[in-house]
Amino acid sequence: MLGTIPAEELGIVAIHEHIGYGMPGSELDSKWWKTPEQAYEETVPKLRRFHENGGGTFVDATGICNGRDIDYYKSLSRKTGVHIVACTGFVGGDTALPHFSRASVDYLAKVFVHEITVGIGDTGSRAGVIKVGVSRGGRMTDLDKRIYRAAARAAVVTGVPILTHLAIDPQPAIDIFAEEGLPLDRVLFGHADDGLNAADTPSEWIMGRGGRIGFDTFGYETELPDPPFWARPRKERLDHFLNLVEKGHLDQLLVSADANCSPLGWPGVKGHTVNYIFETLIPDLQLNGLDEAQIKRIFIDNPAEFLSIRA
Repeated sequence: MLGTIPAEELGIVAIHEHIGYGMPGSELDSKWWKTPEQAYEETVPKLRRFHENGGGTFVDATGICNGRDIDYYKSLSRKTGVHIVACTGFVGGDTALPHFSRASVDYLAKVFVHEITVGIGDTGSRAGVIKVGVSRGGRMTDLDKRIYRAAARAAVVTGVPILTHLAIDPQPAIDIFAEEGLPLDRVLFGHADDGLNAADTPSEWIMGRGGRIGFDTFGYETELPDPPFWARPRKERLDHFLNLVEKGHLDQLLVSADANCSPLGWPGVKGHTVNYIFETLIPDLQLNGLDEAQIKRIFIDNPAEFLSIRA
C-alpha cells in the first residue's frame, strides 16, 4: 500500500488474510455495525503482534465490494510497520454488485489492470494480486468464468499473480488460464485445506499441472469454542499438509490463517487471528520435523516468488 518494494523485503508473509471482510451492504447492518474507531482498536493490536512475532507482509484478500478500504490499509501499515498488499478482483461472482456482474470480460480486465498499474480509486496505491472465486454452490457460474478470464488477461498484461477462493472446480479455471496464456505457477488455488472442501479439492492434480496450493485456513479448528462450518480438526489438517510436503510439493505450498482482523456485518470467529501462524502453526511444523530451511521456504521464499511482479 505504501509503494512497490523488493521481494526480499517481504519477510514472513501471511498470504491470505483480511483486514475487514463483509458481504456487500454489511455496512448497513445495524446489529454488527462497527465504528471506524472500534475496527481500528480491534485491528492494530493484531497487526502489531504480527510484526513483533516477525511477520513482514499481510496480503489482504478482500475483493471489490467486500469492504476493501485502501486509505485505512495505508494508515494501518504506517502505524504497525507491516507491509499490506491489497487485491483487485472479486471473492466470487455472487459478491459482485450489478455494475460489475453485468460487465463484459474486457471491461473487467480494464478495471483490474487500472487498479494494478495506475491505482485503486484516488488513493495512489496499487493492487498487488488479483482475487477470483467460485460462487456459492461450488461450481463456476458464467459470471465466475468471465471474472476468471478477465483476471487471467490482467495477470498476463501486468505480471501480478492470481489468488483463488476455493479450488473444488479447477478444470474450467485451468482451461481459461491456458487459453489466455497464463502459466499456472502464477495462480494460488486457495482454501484447499478447509473442512468443507478439502476432500473435493484435487490438490496433487493441480500441482501436477504447475499450480500452487493454498493451505490458508489454518486455525479454523473444530476444537474452537464455537467453530465455523468450514472448521477442521487441527491434526487432520496438519497431517494433510505434512503428507503433501513428504510427497515433494514443498515449493508449491503456501499457508495462511484467513483470519479477519475486524469482521464487517458478522461477529467473526473468536479465538482465531493471523498470529495463529506464529503461536501454533510454526511450532506444530517444527515438532513434526520441518527444519529451518523448510519453514523459510513456506513462509518467505514461496510467497516472495509468487508475489513478485513478472514483467
